[in-house]
Amino acid sequence: MEVAPNARQVSPLVPGAADLAQQQPKSLDSAVIYAPAGVLERRAVLALALRALKPGARLVALARKDKGGARIGRELSEFGCEVEETGRRHHRICVVDAPEHPVGLDEAIDAGAARRVAVLDAVSQPGLFSWDRLDDGTALLLERLPALKGAGADLGCGAGLIARAVLQSSDVTSLHLIDIDRRAIFASQANVSDERAHFHWNDLQIGPELKGLDFVVTNPPFHLAGEESRALGQTFVRRAREMLRPGGVLWLVANKHLPYEEPLGVAFAQVARVCEQGGYKIYEARA
Repeated sequence: MEVAPNARQVSPLVPGAADLAQQQPKSLDSAVIYAPAGVLERRAVLALALRALKPGARLVALARKDKGGARIGRELSEFGCEVEETGRRHHRICVVDAPEHPVGLDEAIDAGAARRVAVLDAVSQPGLFSWDRLDDGTALLLERLPALKGAGADLGCGAGLIARAVLQSSDVTSLHLIDIDRRAIFASQANVSDERAHFHWNDLQIGPELKGLDFVVTNPPFHLAGEESRALGQTFVRRAREMLRPGGVLWLVANKHLPYEEPLGVAFAQVARVCEQGGYKIYEARA
C-alpha cells in the first residue's frame, strides 16, 4: 500500500500531527486510515475521513479482524459507500470512493467527540483509556495517594483525573501533565484549570526533558498498538526516575500481574508495595 509522499499525519497518537476534525470538508484527494478498535472512535474516524474527502476520492481503511476490522465494511456501507473488501495477514482492508452524498456522518462524528461525562464530572472522549468511567486502578490510587508537595509530573495523564486530585494540595507548586494522545491533553486542559498545571503532548520515550522533580504519579499503560507491552510500563518507570531528584518519590498503580518489581528495584533506592487490592497494586518508590 502506497501513501502519498506529501501525506499529512492525522493520528492523535503522533505528537504534532494535524487534527482530522479540523480538516476542511471535501478537501482531500485520498486518505489511508488504520482504524481503531473502539466502535464509537472507529466510526467517528471513518466519518471524519469521508467528510474531508472530495467526492470520488479514494479511502483505504484497514484493521485487524479481531480489532474492528470485521466491521469496517458494514460501517462504510452504512455511510453510503460501495465497498471493495479484501483480507491479508489477519486484517480486513476496505477500499471506497467517497460518495457525493454520504449519510450519517454528523451523527457518528458527534458520538465520537469529546463531551462531559457525568460519572467522572469531567470532559472525556471515546478512544481514551476508560473514557466513560473511573477505572479501578485509578480509583485505588486516588484513595491511597497522600497530599504531595513541590514540583511533580503525571505520566500518561489521560483526562487529568489524577492530576486534579494532586492539585488539591496547596503544597504542590507545579504539575506537568504528559500524554502521547492529543485528545487526552485537550480533555485534561478542560478538566484542570489551575495555573500550576503545565501540559505536554509528548511521547514519553522522547520527552519532555524534566529534571529535579519532587514527585511523579502514574497509572502507566501496558498496551501498545493493541497488544500488551510490558516494556512500555518499564519505560515509564525509567523516565520517572530520570525526572526525580534524589529522594523524590514515585507513586505507581498497576495491574497485579505486571512485573514492575524488577524495574522499580533497579531504578530506585527504596521500593514499597503500599497495597494490593481488587487486582491492582500500588508502589511507593524513592529515588
